[in-house]
Order: sequence, then structure tokens, then C-alpha cells
Amino acid sequence: MNKETSLHEEMEHRRTRVREALHRAGADACLIGTNVNLFYLTGKVFAGYCYMPAEGEPRLFVKRPQPFDGENVFFIRKPEDLADHFAAAGLAMPRTLWLETDEIPYNECLRLLSTFRSPETGNASILMRRVRMIKTAREIAEMRYSAARHVATYAEVAACFRPGMTDLEFQAEIERRMRLNGSLGIFGVYGHQMNIFMGSVLAGSNAGAPSPFDFALGGEGQTPLCPVGANGTAIREGMTVMVDMAGNYSPYLTDMTRVFSVGQAPDEAERAHRVSLDIQDDFVRTARPGVSCAALYNRALEIAVKAGLKDFFMGTRQQAKFTGHGIGLHINEPPVLSPRSTDELQAGMTIALEPKFVLPGIGAAGVENSFLVTETGVEKLTVFEEAIIPLLP
Repeated sequence: MNKETSLHEEMEHRRTRVREALHRAGADACLIGTNVNLFYLTGKVFAGYCYMPAEGEPRLFVKRPQPFDGENVFFIRKPEDLADHFAAAGLAMPRTLWLETDEIPYNECLRLLSTFRSPETGNASILMRRVRMIKTAREIAEMRYSAARHVATYAEVAACFRPGMTDLEFQAEIERRMRLNGSLGIFGVYGHQMNIFMGSVLAGSNAGAPSPFDFALGGEGQTPLCPVGANGTAIREGMTVMVDMAGNYSPYLTDMTRVFSVGQAPDEAERAHRVSLDIQDDFVRTARPGVSCAALYNRALEIAVKAGLKDFFMGTRQQAKFTGHGIGLHINEPPVLSPRSTDELQAGMTIALEPKFVLPGIGAAGVENSFLVTETGVEKLTVFEEAIIPLLP
């Protein structure tokens, strides 16, 4: 099987999944225009739309770039041109058209609804996230590649440190290694208020600074415009440094966190770190298809409570109410390991587990790894040293 045939079959498999989801939702079609979902359905990113019917082949309406290769490609200047195309082709407008209402601007949504005049609509953003939640073999292979490059970069992190560095200087050196190892430099985050650059390095007390963004830990950041991550803290002995940098070495992401220290980490940090590893061990023993995501969260919380670390679990001043999340084309996909989740694990899900603690005056402790849910359990994709790693010999 050649590469082109393999990619063609992959795209058709994904489109079949979307068709099935549209049938279950009672929708005639969805109109996709966001980069991640266009890539998922076509293998490309372009300015325009992919019209995906519940029956039949997709049609690509392209503004830019031109020329554009592919089947069923039609060039447009504005959303209203879609109505002219449907009329010229003798196609009936869909009665129920789902739009990516979580992600496209309100004005664009109004223009599209006016163009199609569909009596009913729905949220294609949620539909597509649910479809993408279960990965294909090709997607899993992409994630394995990203995980391997991710691990290779983390093997170089300790060598990036020099005495007297700030967290920002340390992160800049890590970012350089990431780019040299093939990092794409940016990564997809779902949510209009979620901004972060390549990842996060949290040193000392900055790990406890709450953020408005829905990340496990915050950090003050460099500016109120992006209040998350490193803030210029000088890295000193007696504090921990948590490195949570993206594994964006392919379109499919992996997530991984390790903790470093200058000299021996304080006993409190070592103890909390061991509890984090205990939570991970429990997850590996119990996670398998059919297990409730809420139950996995509750088991993690119970371990933290028994260790007397509840007040430091997933933050201090602001505690995150999850211990893990799906990953893929976005860093934050479903399912979420949270107490209110109604999801159960399914084979093909890829999940980042991140049980973390924040210790006032010391910093963060804990690990994060990416896992693949298999038919019989979970497989760790990001295999690397998990103890607190010294930054100096």
C-alpha cells in the first residue's frame, strides 16, 4: 500500500466516523472551517470550509490558497457564495446544519445561517471533539513519534541549566533544544481564552500563582496579558522546577512533565513526588476500557487525602478539579478525569495523567505522562526518568 492510498483511506475512515456521528445526532450535514477540524477531515489547512454531509462526499469551498489540489474543490470569495454553488449544482440545502459554534465568530455564524437558511442547527465543535477522542492507528503512530522526540528533548533539559539562571532563561534554552529536535513551535489549545507559548517552567513559589486559564497549575507569567507560566524567578537551591513543555513534534501532541532541583530537593517535595507516582501506579493498575473517568479522579484524590496532601493537590490557592485530560490535535481534548465527568475510558483514547502538588515556599512536585488506552489497560507513551532530577552534578 503506497503512502497516498494509505492517507486516502485514513481520510475516508475519519469522514465515515463523522457521518456516523451526524446520523446519531439527527443532522443532515456539518460545515467545518477551523484549522484542526479541516486537518482532521482533509489532511490540509486552508481558508474556507469543508461541507460534510451525513450522506455523500464532502465538498471543499476554498478561499485561499489558489490553486488547490483535490476532489470536489470549489473556489469562493465569501460565505454567501456557497448558496450560489448549491443552486447551480441542483443540491438541496440541508434542513439541519451543524456549525462550529464554540469556535467561529458570531458574525460568521450569522452569515452562514443566513446563507443556508437551515431551520435547525447544532454545535459541530462538540461533535468533532467527540469523534476525534478515539484515535486511529495512523494518529497513534503520529503520537508515538511525537512522544519519542519529546523524551529525547527531556533527556537534554538538565544540560540546559546554568547556575544563576532565571526560569525564563532556563525555558528559553529548553525551547531552543525543542526546536532543534523538530518541535513545531506552537501547539493547539481548545478554548478562546487559552494562551501559552510552547509550555511552562514553574520555579519555586511561582508554581502556586493561580491563572485564569484552565491548566493544572498556573504561574504568574511575564505580563497580565498572558498570566501563566514563568515570571523571571531566580532558580535557587531548595526550590523545585517543574518543566511542562509541549510534545508538538507532529500535528499530534504528547504531554509530559518532570521536576528538577538544584541540589537535593527538600524532603517535603520528595514525599509529595512519591505520592504522585503512587497515583500514577494506581492509574496504570486500574485504567482500562469501561472504567469511569470520574472514578479515576476520585481514586487519585483519595490517595492524596490519605497522604495528608489534599490541600496541596493540583494547586493551593486555586486547585484544578481534574487529574488528566485527553490529548491529540489539541493539548486539551476529551475525556477529562474529573469528578463530574460522565465518560468511560475507551480503547483508542489518548490521555495525559498529571497528578501534581504545590508546596508553598518550595514549588511543584509530580509527574505527567501520556497514555494510550488499549483493549486491556493503558500503555505509557512518554517513558523517561520520573524521580526528581538534579540540575547540577
